[in-house]
Amino acid sequence: MYEQYYGFSARPFQLTPDPQFYFESASHKKAMSYLGYGLGQGEGFIVITGEIGAGKSTLVAHLMERIDPAALTVAQVVTSALDGAEMVHVVAQAFGLAVEGHDKASALGAIEHFLQDEARAGRRCLLVVDECQSLDLAALEELRMLSNFQLGAHPLLQCLLLGQPEFRRTLAHHPGLEQLRQRIIASHHLEALDDGEVEDYVRHRLGHAGWKGHPALGEGLLGALYRHTDGIPRRVNQVMNRLLLLGAIEERSELTLAMLDAVVAEMAVDQTRGAHGRGDLRAAPVAPASPEMGAGADSLPAAEVAALLATRDARTAELEAAICALQAAGAAQGKAEDEALSPEEVRLAEARFAAELERIEARLEEQEQSFRHVLAMLIEWLEDNPSREAA
Repeated sequence: MYEQYYGFSARPFQLTPDPQFYFESASHKKAMSYLGYGLGQGEGFIVITGEIGAGKSTLVAHLMERIDPAALTVAQVVTSALDGAEMVHVVAQAFGLAVEGHDKASALGAIEHFLQDEARAGRRCLLVVDECQSLDLAALEELRMLSNFQLGAHPLLQCLLLGQPEFRRTLAHHPGLEQLRQRIIASHHLEALDDGEVEDYVRHRLGHAGWKGHPALGEGLLGALYRHTDGIPRRVNQVMNRLLLLGAIEERSELTLAMLDAVVAEMAVDQTRGAHGRGDLRAAPVAPASPEMGAGADSLPAAEVAALLATRDARTAELEAAICALQAAGAAQGKAEDEALSPEEVRLAEARFAAELERIEARLEEQEQSFRHVLAMLIEWLEDNPSREAA
């Protein structure tokens, strides 16, 4: 939605890693240098770690754009809690190998044969393994064993391991990983963006999407954004997405500190709901809300939407009652004037009228916030998956 309103050519802060929006912070530049050095060695393990959302996947996507597929065959694995035998089969599948019998020995034989064929064709092989903190020791040991495959004196497989900070600690201290540690030829920990880099990052991504100053970025906005996100790129993307969506909904030409505070507070409420088991609009699916949405698309959680709309209806009923009360107060004030009541009685009637008016204005603000919250969540849910575009 907001990209159309602001005239962007793309969504500048989508959460899916997109190498087209790659931003080279000081830490990412070092990581690319280590990757270049490690790939030049053609053997062993390269390790990149970082906090959740620090940009590891985007870094790899950027790397994949720079490699020559005629010289390097790459397979990527995103792991769950795999044991050793499962890891071998997953690696075989990642290289597109069909293993008959589904036993470990057959999988190892297929992998070795494939790696040898690639080497004879003049191609090296790289295995990228993400979320390595989820692997058990047996799976890591299998990766080390796979790195032993050689054709003559030439290693056949190199591994790039990506993981969260706990994986870095495991590698450094676990006594069972000494042999793997000895095979690590390059390692780097991705740091968060600093305050200046957050500003450059936001402007870089906006500029890549065709931003020409609309919307304007309010004074102090980007400094506050850094404080709210700790410089983690994915968090920056999450907040900026919601902020731009709010700007489009309210037809704002400038993103302000007050808007940022409202978005951050709203996101905190969403997280609190999730912590209490209510989830957000991407919770358990139910039947599609309309035929136009399509039977194959994920659908809205009706209970959550119904609860939000019920709250809205209750507030609407309360507002109607308040308006009736205000009308009654106005009539009483007119009657007081007609009957020439004392100044004190008139003052009390005016005070009641003003208090009731203030209460209604507050309720109207709450109603607006409620509508805006429901609309923002619905739009965000629809835009989160390209398959929902028709809806």
